[in-house]
Formats: sequence, C-alpha cells, structure tokens
Amino acid sequence: MPDLPDIAAVLGSLPRPAILLDRNYRILVANDQYREVYGLTDRPGHKALCHEVSHGNDVPCDLVGESCPLRACVDTRQRSVALHIHHTPRGEEYVHVEMWPVPGPDGEPMFFIEQMHPSDIAATEPTHDRLVGRAPAFQTMLNLAERAATSDVHLMLYGETGTGKDAVAQSVHEQSARRDKPFVPVECTGLPEALLEAELFGHTKGAFTGATTARDGLVAAAEGGTLFLDEIGDVPLASQVKLLRLLETRRYRPLGTTDWHEADFRLICATNKDLAALVESGDFREDLYYRLCVFEITLPPLRERASDIPLLIHALCQRTGSPDATFTPAALDALAQYPFPGNIRELRNIVERAILLADGPQVDERHLPDRCRAQPPMPQATTPATLAEAEHAFLRKALATHTGTRHELAAKLGISERALYRKLATLRANASTTPSSSR
Repeated sequence: MPDLPDIAAVLGSLPRPAILLDRNYRILVANDQYREVYGLTDRPGHKALCHEVSHGNDVPCDLVGESCPLRACVDTRQRSVALHIHHTPRGEEYVHVEMWPVPGPDGEPMFFIEQMHPSDIAATEPTHDRLVGRAPAFQTMLNLAERAATSDVHLMLYGETGTGKDAVAQSVHEQSARRDKPFVPVECTGLPEALLEAELFGHTKGAFTGATTARDGLVAAAEGGTLFLDEIGDVPLASQVKLLRLLETRRYRPLGTTDWHEADFRLICATNKDLAALVESGDFREDLYYRLCVFEITLPPLRERASDIPLLIHALCQRTGSPDATFTPAALDALAQYPFPGNIRELRNIVERAILLADGPQVDERHLPDRCRAQPPMPQATTPATLAEAEHAFLRKALATHTGTRHELAAKLGISERALYRKLATLRANASTTPSSSR
C-alpha cells in the first residue's frame, strides 16, 4: 500500500482533477479539484469506483465500448491517454484523461495516478466557441485534434467541402503553445503562382506591375503563430517548390529582394482532394507531400454523424440569434435522411433559410428546401401479365421513338415487314377493344 498522505500531497499539487486508483478501479485518494468537479464524497468503509463516478457505469469503460486508460497501463506498463465523455454535476463534458502506472514491489503496475483535463476544443452541448458533437466519428477526429494541439508538427486536415476544416484548424491553434500569437489563414484556391507567392512572402515596391508599395507577406504575419493553408492541393507546382524550401530551411525571400528572412510558425494545411492521387498524377510534389503529411486528421462528413444533426441545429440556432427556434420531429427525420453534400456549411444555410420561412419559432418539414424533404416513392411500372402484353408494350415504345419508315423499323426489330404489319394490326385491334383507349 502506498503512503497515502504523501500521495495526497502530490495529487494536491496538481492543477487538474486527479486520483489514485488500484487495479480494481477503486479510488484510494482524490484531490480537492476532483471532489469538486465530480461531487465525490467519502462514505465510511466504501471506496468509490472510477467508472461509477465519471460515467455512472457499473462496469469498467472497456466493457461498454470505450477505451480504458487503466487497462492500457496494465497492458503496456506505460502512460496512457484517452478521450472520454464524463458525467459531472454540471452535465456531460469531454475530458482528456492521462494515467500513469505506479509499480509495486515486483515491478508490475499496482497503482495508477489519473489526471483529467476538460477539453477546450469540443463540447457535448451547444456553445459559441467550441466544436460540437457526440457521434463516434466525431469523437475519433476530436481525439486526434486534442493530441495535435499539444504538438508543433505539421498537421494535414482532410475532409469534404463544408466539414469544418477551418474551425478545427483554429481550435487546434487556440489550444496550442502558440495560442497567444496570430492564426493566419490563406485561401490557396484560385490564386495564380505570382500572386500566391506575393501573398505568402510579401514584396518590395516595384517588384511587379501594380506593386506601388512594399508589403509584408502572410508568413511574416504568422510569425510565432500558426499559418493555415486551406486547399493546399490547389497550389501551383512552381509555388510548391518554394513552399518546400520554406519548410526545409525556415527561411524565405520577399519578391523583389535578395534578402532572406527567418520564419517561425506552425503549419496546418487542409484539402478536400486526395493528395496521394495528385502525387501519382504528377500534380503534387512527392517530397512536399511527405513534408506536409506528418500528422493527418480526416474530418467525417455529416452523413457519417447524422446523430449529431439535432445537436448541431441547436448550436446553429443559438449562433444565428434564434435560440427559441425548434425543429419538429418530421423536419429532423427529413434532415437525417438527407446526404448533405455540403456538410455542416450546407446545414447552416438550410437552418437559416428554414427559420426565415417559418411564421413562428417552430420549423416543420415544409420549411425545408425541396431537396431535403422526404420524396414520395416513384410509381412502379406495371409488369405485363402475358407475353403478348409485353410484346405490345415493346412495340408501342418502338413506334414512339422510331422516326424512319416501316421497312427500317422492321429491319431494326429483326422481323420481316409483313410480320411487322401483322403485329401492328393486332396492336390496333387490341387498343380498340380496351375501355381506356382514346380511340
């Protein structure tokens, strides 16, 4: 048994909620921050279990589909990190969990110190300043983003249009060690080679036609902070060479000068393209590809996190100044079935439009765009009951689409012209005896 007073002193010195556990998940010591956050109170003769306090579960996390840091520490004998949704008196919140094993006399993990860091990147309920979601695909992305925020490596964000790559990039910056320095976004789409280089590196007066004054580039503007290159896949090949040189040397030269400048920034890139495929086709440099893709995160499309749609709508209503707006079950069902090619950006536009069309705070399915509404099933074509009916249907279709002579039609159908006339006579006779015929 460890010296509990000494352990209590160590935990008390930690800035975050922290506890000491044994191998049976029992909380042996908890600091004041943990007791306050989770409402933990001592009960004589009872040791609370960590999963009961933080999750309300009767069994450990790994038995209900979540990663268990304690189990990972036992298996690896090393520090373990996990992202969990914890239950607190304030409600559910994302928590970054760190755990360290404390070996016993035989060297095997015997006790465990666990420290909790509430996430500043995402929330399980609508907020104005954090990412919102609960779906498994969102949690997978969030776990990677939390890890990326603690590092200074180059980060590559993959995702379809409208999945929120810019929001993730800014969230990572705001939780990084560079948070007090600038976050500078650069939209690479549509910028020609010369203009992109001028935007990035700056230029002197007279460096090119129209350069009437000297101007610092965005690399200089991002000094000490984060440079975010959005749609990096659209950078021209000639500019890719200079971008690679910048990353390798941490130096750049403004247009129109021979002077080199030092650069200090963290690079985050984003694209909705398959960069590996662009490398194969020769449209993206392989050496730059490997320089950029140090740590990759794929943002899930909205169709893979449809369970988050009600939560996202709630958040969007708050952010657009309509906190009282509500969507009916019919409207939510229709949106859950819609594939959202424009993802969260498209959802935001749909929400804003629907709120304008609604006469009150309640938004119904009829207020949604036509493409989002549940479409009635298409009428199924009646299958001919007999071979003769099938032949008549085929002939009617052939007659409706053929513009040539009867001889040409017979040749097209692979029968003689006399046989075609007999079949047409039968078709006309059948039509004249049909009650619904217009003849």
